[in-house]
Amino acid sequence: MPGRVVVVGSINVDLVVTAERLPLPGETVLGGRFAQHAGGKGANQAVAAARVGAQVTMIGAVGTDAHGEIALAALAAEGVDVSRVRRVPQPTGIALIAVGPRGENQIVLAPGANDELTLGDVSLGELGDEGVLLTDHEIPAAVTLAALRAAREAGWTPILDPAPARALSADILQLGPILTPNEHELLVAIGDDNPQAAVASLAERNRGPLIVTQGPAGALLVEDGRSQRFPGFPAPAVIDTTGAGDAFTGVLAAWLADGQPLGAAIRAANAAGALAVGAAGARAGMPHRDALVEIIGPV
Repeated sequence: MPGRVVVVGSINVDLVVTAERLPLPGETVLGGRFAQHAGGKGANQAVAAARVGAQVTMIGAVGTDAHGEIALAALAAEGVDVSRVRRVPQPTGIALIAVGPRGENQIVLAPGANDELTLGDVSLGELGDEGVLLTDHEIPAAVTLAALRAAREAGWTPILDPAPARALSADILQLGPILTPNEHELLVAIGDDNPQAAVASLAERNRGPLIVTQGPAGALLVEDGRSQRFPGFPAPAVIDTTGAGDAFTGVLAAWLADGQPLGAAIRAANAAGALAVGAAGARAGMPHRDALVEIIGPV
């Protein structure tokens, strides 16, 4: 049986313009190409986990608008269980994304229905005795904390992708989730502009593993006072980096839910991030299990 992953997170629709360069403040750049994609950090991570074989349930909220229909249909088409996604009388979350010539991006998010997620939406009792819970910062902070607490109480493995960047509370660090910040989110999380000091401080305060994602360079794991670097994989092409971090975290959760050790899960997640940047949109490049195994070898 595949491992169980529950994602408590955001569900959005992405409105993407790809241009020859990203605009400066107050500037208009002409000649862009428009596309619409299903997105949201939580939903993207759910898709990444499902594509590599996890049994995934999404807990979230969308509006009763057309964008909500699109978002739910896209998740269901990937095999994600959407029975725990509520429809609310608010607009579905929207991300406005500008993508530059090297795949770099700028994102502005209107959370909409994601802000309607409540503490009452978070429960794991009927979902099995063990699994991995994954959550993020695109939903209300109280719900993120409640999700991590529910995971600990149920004996599940909790993962927090602390994005968008904000300070991490003592309540969250006390629960000891696996943390997966990128280098910018790391600095904001701990309030220190020195990367090495920030890693040391966050690793000391958090009661669980710290994984700092470093893009093409791979990831740094700090656990139990020890550090280990996991090199990245070369990307076949770099078209759009929007979903690379979500691919990393979703595959990390799926590998852990499958009973794989943390080191193996990080290696698979690094490979997923490298493959994810090869297509436009947050999800198009996210690999299926067969493509991932071709790079990392049999599991």
